[in-house]
Amino acid sequence: MSTYTASDPRKVTTRRLAEMKAKGEKIAMLTAYDYSMATLIDQAGMDVILVGDSASNVMAGNTTTLPITLDQMIYHAKSVMKGVKRALVVCDLPFGTYQGNSLEALASAIRIMKESHAEAVKLEGGEEVIESVRRILSAGIPVMGHLGLTPQSINKFGTYNVRAREEAEAEKLIADARMLQDAGCFALVLEKIPAQLATRVSAELDIPTIGIGAGGGCDGQVLVMHDMLGINQGFSPRFLRRYADLATTITDAVGSYITDVKSTSFPNEKEQY
Repeated sequence: MSTYTASDPRKVTTRRLAEMKAKGEKIAMLTAYDYSMATLIDQAGMDVILVGDSASNVMAGNTTTLPITLDQMIYHAKSVMKGVKRALVVCDLPFGTYQGNSLEALASAIRIMKESHAEAVKLEGGEEVIESVRRILSAGIPVMGHLGLTPQSINKFGTYNVRAREEAEAEKLIADARMLQDAGCFALVLEKIPAQLATRVSAELDIPTIGIGAGGGCDGQVLVMHDMLGINQGFSPRFLRRYADLATTITDAVGSYITDVKSTSFPNEKEQY
């Protein structure tokens, strides 16, 4: 059991995250998409587990997050929930399920909560989706915002480069962050924006900020599990720190298994009935 879990075994809630920000305690967040990995990540002491639409990339092999469906997100979130006891589980609303229609957004969020038992939803955007945010919140569903680089809008931006470098975009991001907070969002992801801007937003907001490629001034950090464990080796942005090389570990183990089967050393006499 993680020392963090042992020191504070309480179930993590949106209120607990607010307490952590108030105390200056950093928030650790990581993605998960299945029961087995979610169980291990939760046991390690993770504060927040994000069932991200990045499943479209790392689980389904798509080049963007756009193709994943609401049904697929519910499947992943339901699997994750079965393995989690302590962490707060947040599920992404996928592309096309909340933009432009607040009633559809509410229906999508309700499906996630009822069918997967996830504890909150996350969606991308500021002023453009604020009506959907308010509609979802009106039903008592916690919402995590997401500003900066918003992967569901990749076709609009045409690049995954750092966002909000220019003053006008930075000011809009600050205004959007305040709008999301005022609407009732419990936290905000800031993706791939200048560290100085992220630090400013984090200081000005009362709700926690979770950074990814946004520097150390945020109230917490999030990474994609496949990236930080070295399973996905084709993605190497500056902000990514690899904590393991599971791609090599797994391929070596599989190679050894193949060799043992081919050489008839597996199974041996002790491994049969």
